[in-house]
Amino acid sequence: MKLLIQTTAVLALTAGAVFAGSHSETIRMGTEGAYPPYNFLNDAGEVDGFERELGDELCLRAELTCEWVTNEWDSIIPNLVSGNYDTIIAGMSITDERDEVIDFTQNYTQPDPSSYLAASMDADVAGGVVAAQVNTIQASFLAAAGVTVLEFATPEDTIAAVRNGEADAVLADKSFLAPFAEEDASLMLLEQEELIGGGVGMGVRESDGELKAKFDAAITSMKEDGTLNTLIEKWGVGVTF
Repeated sequence: MKLLIQTTAVLALTAGAVFAGSHSETIRMGTEGAYPPYNFLNDAGEVDGFERELGDELCLRAELTCEWVTNEWDSIIPNLVSGNYDTIIAGMSITDERDEVIDFTQNYTQPDPSSYLAASMDADVAGGVVAAQVNTIQASFLAAAGVTVLEFATPEDTIAAVRNGEADAVLADKSFLAPFAEEDASLMLLEQEELIGGGVGMGVRESDGELKAKFDAAITSMKEDGTLNTLIEKWGVGVTF
């Protein structure tokens, strides 16, 4: 899925060579760690969620040694390109714009409906102010529709903007927003939904075609044996394949 913070926080960066040619060292899996249920940091400070479980299984099937790295969303693509890690596995929707800069594997989720979370069912999402995380498909969608958009660096900041009245609603993946509506009676999901993007895939550098092929093959095997659908249902991240 994604106030602008200029500094980059890369956590848990450990030794490992960039994937190259016909051999591999440690593959560093870059994620945000702040977008549940796709990815988040658990109480032990470790990456957790749907993509942690998925990524570990993909690495096992691809016979790769993988380590996890977290990075702020607004610089996650530049830091992949510059070599701070080797993949992006962070709830990132496949779009033509992103595909001009990096390559994507096949999708490992179907397009997840984007929903509006608001403090009132009467919220005006067309004529009001809608919050979205910077550099996300939701922010681009709202801008193209002529909606007044407030962009924030983190998904938590978008929720705070609705709570404090700075925004009339927030647009994000339904699977991310639904728990807030369930846990907080002052917030509610609007009936209107948007279907944006072509599903979520792993991002890799354009020069890492062999790595992309390894993960594509692993994703295909998980689709074929049903284990990917099991994870999708477990974490509630969209429609099964």
